[in-house]
Amino acid sequence: MDAEDLADLIDVPEPIAARVTIRDVAREAGVSISTASKALNDQGRMTPETRDRIRTVAQTLGFTPNAMARALVSQRSFTIGLLTNDTYGRFTLPVAAGLAGAMVDRGVSVFLCALEDDPERARINLRAMQEKCVDGLIVAGKRIDRRPPLDLARLPMPVVHVNSAAAESDIAFVPDDFGGAKAAVAHLIALGRRRIAHVTGPDSFAAVALRAEGWRDALGEADLPCFGVAERGDWSEAFGFAVGCRLIMAPSADRPDAVFCGNDQIARGLIDALTLHGIRVPDDLAVVGYDNWEIFAAATRPPLTSVDMALTELGRIAGAALLDLVGGTRVEPGIRRMPCRLVVRQSCGAPAN
Repeated sequence: MDAEDLADLIDVPEPIAARVTIRDVAREAGVSISTASKALNDQGRMTPETRDRIRTVAQTLGFTPNAMARALVSQRSFTIGLLTNDTYGRFTLPVAAGLAGAMVDRGVSVFLCALEDDPERARINLRAMQEKCVDGLIVAGKRIDRRPPLDLARLPMPVVHVNSAAAESDIAFVPDDFGGAKAAVAHLIALGRRRIAHVTGPDSFAAVALRAEGWRDALGEADLPCFGVAERGDWSEAFGFAVGCRLIMAPSADRPDAVFCGNDQIARGLIDALTLHGIRVPDDLAVVGYDNWEIFAAATRPPLTSVDMALTELGRIAGAALLDLVGGTRVEPGIRRMPCRLVVRQSCGAPAN
């Protein structure tokens, strides 16, 4: 059996194509290596036609920059770190998606580390970030009044906080919980609801106080009284269900005609209780949630109107700010409260958007 027959029996892989280099791009475009490099890095003086021609050649040849060479020349790793104590990922994954979107066009990768609220593990993960020589760090959390147990003051890199506790001297981006709650209640008022109750989570969360304040402010601007006090409990369907069962015990004239809930789990449990006892949502009682957690909101019956904290957009904006810092552009410190948006579905009695 000769070599040709043997090759028919054995799956021989095709030879790996040689890597296209900047030298290949320069030769094909008829320019020097220096000119090709400047064109691809948006540097140097040349006509727009020359720059476009070099880029077209690079794309046609399938040229990709050598990351190690790029890092050596620029003294950057072109990676950023994302540290989070949200190990479940409910709040951090949307932030990470926005962050990656802001980075991809800039040739920057994201290095993610999830950690528990354990100082020693946090230090290990931070050290791993430093060993990777990341250019900057995003610290993301699952609530606006807590942060990973780390001392970030002496880090030799810029840091941006997202949906996490921060000082006014930091650079931070958080959802506007007050504004989101106020918009939700104002929407219910615009639909003709006048007896609007509020059912929310535990007092230990800063977001609870901000959302309750937004509820009161929207009612006050409409010259409407609060329907009792805000009911506080667990962030759970079970708590929402228990409150719903209590509501139906009151005579219909003493019930609210709408409930603004502090999160989607509470809202879904509330709707389950109302439906079980023959209270129609939204005909008899409208319900609005918070977080716009798709797995709850879209699967609720009827589908749940909810406040979206725009976490993906939050990640994109934070990523852009971090890249500015890495590039030497000053970013004013402070906590930015970014707008939320109301996603309207059928549970409030308005057409879905």
